[in-house]
Amino acid sequence: MSKTLAFEEPIIKLQEKIKELEEFTNSSEVDLSDEIEKLKIRLKNLEKDIYENMEPWDRVQVARHPQRPTSLDYINEIFNDFIELHGDRVFGDDAAIVGGIAFFGDMPVTVIGEQRGRDTKENVKRNFGMPHPEGYRKALRLMKQAEKFNRPIICLIDTKGAYPGKAAEERGQSEAIARNLIEMAGLKVPVISIVIGEGASGGALAIGVANHLLMLENSWCSVISPEGAASILWRDSSLAKQMAEAMKITAPHLEEMGIIDGIVPEVMGGAHRDPKAQSVFIKEAIEKSLSAFKGMDGDSLIQDRYEKYRNVGVFTE
Repeated sequence: MSKTLAFEEPIIKLQEKIKELEEFTNSSEVDLSDEIEKLKIRLKNLEKDIYENMEPWDRVQVARHPQRPTSLDYINEIFNDFIELHGDRVFGDDAAIVGGIAFFGDMPVTVIGEQRGRDTKENVKRNFGMPHPEGYRKALRLMKQAEKFNRPIICLIDTKGAYPGKAAEERGQSEAIARNLIEMAGLKVPVISIVIGEGASGGALAIGVANHLLMLENSWCSVISPEGAASILWRDSSLAKQMAEAMKITAPHLEEMGIIDGIVPEVMGGAHRDPKAQSVFIKEAIEKSLSAFKGMDGDSLIQDRYEKYRNVGVFTE
């Protein structure tokens, strides 16, 4: 059963009322079809009003929904003949990042995604989607392989952040992230990164230096979570809702500021409502981005990436 979020409660109550009347009609001779139809129209309007006017904190909650599609869900729907590759050839394999080669239509591509689990067992295996340095080094290995064979790179971002544990720091977490930023900036193939859920801190940036950075409509991206920022700045993590608004971390805010290149629309109520339909939206966005870079040589792609990030933000001397 899908988890109900707080802002969805009016919708759930109306759905339950409709179900109750339908069951009563089926079990009695009383015809309530007119009333049921009116309530269904009211439900449709209520859903439209709520889901089209979501606050930043509502979008954060949708991005964290336990049934939200993961990178592997999208990879299996969008790409063909995906072959997962493992290991960084230095330390080991990190299940928090999946990657390999596949076909996008008839085009060979490299796909990399941050992967969280569905249940406790899988989350432990995937480290709750928080990569270790070997995960980022695996991603970089696959990117350099893609560059060698002239394959576009598609990255799916969904992480609470890079793992901050002692073991990760001992193996060079910061260096691994920094190395990815440097190397991705100079890749001579198109790079498209899409935030499909949470895009937190360096954990997201490590596979996010792209020619096109896109976000799903109900995703968020920031250097820190709303709870973390509220705890540091206001000494109260319970003020996360207000902080989410102040930080401007949602896709509409970031597009308005020119930080991302586009928003991928979501199905009504969030991607978890219909993963197959959501995959179609993402596929269309990838097609559009790839067509924008068709025919560009390596130097042009690097220059495009440079200008993109050079123009982010405003500064004065």
